[in-house]
Amino acid sequence: MHSSSGYGNGYHHQHQQHADKHFGPSLRDRARRGTRRGSGARSRDSRDGHGPSGGATVGLRVCEQQRPPTDFDMAYFHSYAHVGIHEEMIKDRVRTETYRAAIMQHQSSIAGKVVVDVGCGTGILSIFCAQAGAKRVYAVDASEIAVQANEVVKANNLSDTVIVLHGRVEDVQIDEEVDVIISEWMGYMLLYESMLGSVITARDRWLKPGGLILPSNATLYMAPITHSDRYSESIDFWRNVYGIDMSAMLPLAKQCAFEEPCVETITGENVLTWPQVVKHLDCYTISIHELETVTTRYKFKSMMRAPLHGFAFWFDVEFSGPALSPTNNHTPSSHVDDNPLNGSQRKKRANPNEALVLSTAPEDPPTHWQQTLIYFYDPMEVEQDQLIEGSVTLSQSKENARFMNIHLEYASGGRSFVKELVMR
Repeated sequence: MHSSSGYGNGYHHQHQQHADKHFGPSLRDRARRGTRRGSGARSRDSRDGHGPSGGATVGLRVCEQQRPPTDFDMAYFHSYAHVGIHEEMIKDRVRTETYRAAIMQHQSSIAGKVVVDVGCGTGILSIFCAQAGAKRVYAVDASEIAVQANEVVKANNLSDTVIVLHGRVEDVQIDEEVDVIISEWMGYMLLYESMLGSVITARDRWLKPGGLILPSNATLYMAPITHSDRYSESIDFWRNVYGIDMSAMLPLAKQCAFEEPCVETITGENVLTWPQVVKHLDCYTISIHELETVTTRYKFKSMMRAPLHGFAFWFDVEFSGPALSPTNNHTPSSHVDDNPLNGSQRKKRANPNEALVLSTAPEDPPTHWQQTLIYFYDPMEVEQDQLIEGSVTLSQSKENARFMNIHLEYASGGRSFVKELVMR
């Protein structure tokens, strides 16, 4: 999980994983069980909140809301009150152990300092920071899981260090600047659920110049893929069902299987080319406005002859120190990154060769994020060295900013197509 350079290429060879035999559910199926990523943070000035029984929960602070949350926000926060979501995330050892390793790697920047944990969930990252010697940790979460987080903190005798704030980060009142912001904000396809905005809000409200943000930057990648087994399992199955021709089911089967992005695990054998960067996010400088729309053009050259079934998206995040500059004034970065892997176009990082990286690439150990797949309704045959080009635009839904609209244009071999999807 250590990168050999300051910035990974999104495709790592040091680990091999096996394909997940179960084809992952769509985002809609997962939504029925609750969303994946943690809540944006909030809190009140009062010292006591209320536990599930209605009694006072000592030590928990609950905040007055500056603006009423939307129904979508309330549903999102409510989904994170369920223990199963937190269990899934904590049991992801790649995720959890990388965060703990990053905290210990930056212990000199955390010990004796003030930390904010945005979307703290059960409070595990806050406790890791306390164990690393933090002077004070504000653990912030809008979900009712904050009640349990407060109990976890008390059970570990850390109430003097970890202060649990039940509320949105937009509402929380913290009467001091902070030295460190930590958050596990990444959603499927990196940007789904739009929680990075809460981290940016916390940064702009409280982070000291030169403060530390973990993770410090993130990169979203894409690559064309071939996946005949998946297509056969979901589509070709209908051509002959116990000797019966059910081909009439094919249009509906394609729509149901591939109408929405799918969260699945693939391997490097499914990937037809080297990946391309969709977007690099510098958490020290990016603005909330930049997250509204991300667009890039791509051009791939297939490394083999194979059916092209769609595109895979994955991400990595890096745990680096702050930019080496006189002040960290959170200047917004550019919308366009023509060569995102060229480090000369970014501010130099401290010890870039030692940066810890959490990767969700197909060739790395599997995580609960897996990869996000956008399948075509019909595969395209491509030859070795054949070009595959087009553009992709990711934009926050006007209906609900936590949803993501995807506009994909692709062309190859003289044929061109457009596919539009929504991650709900």
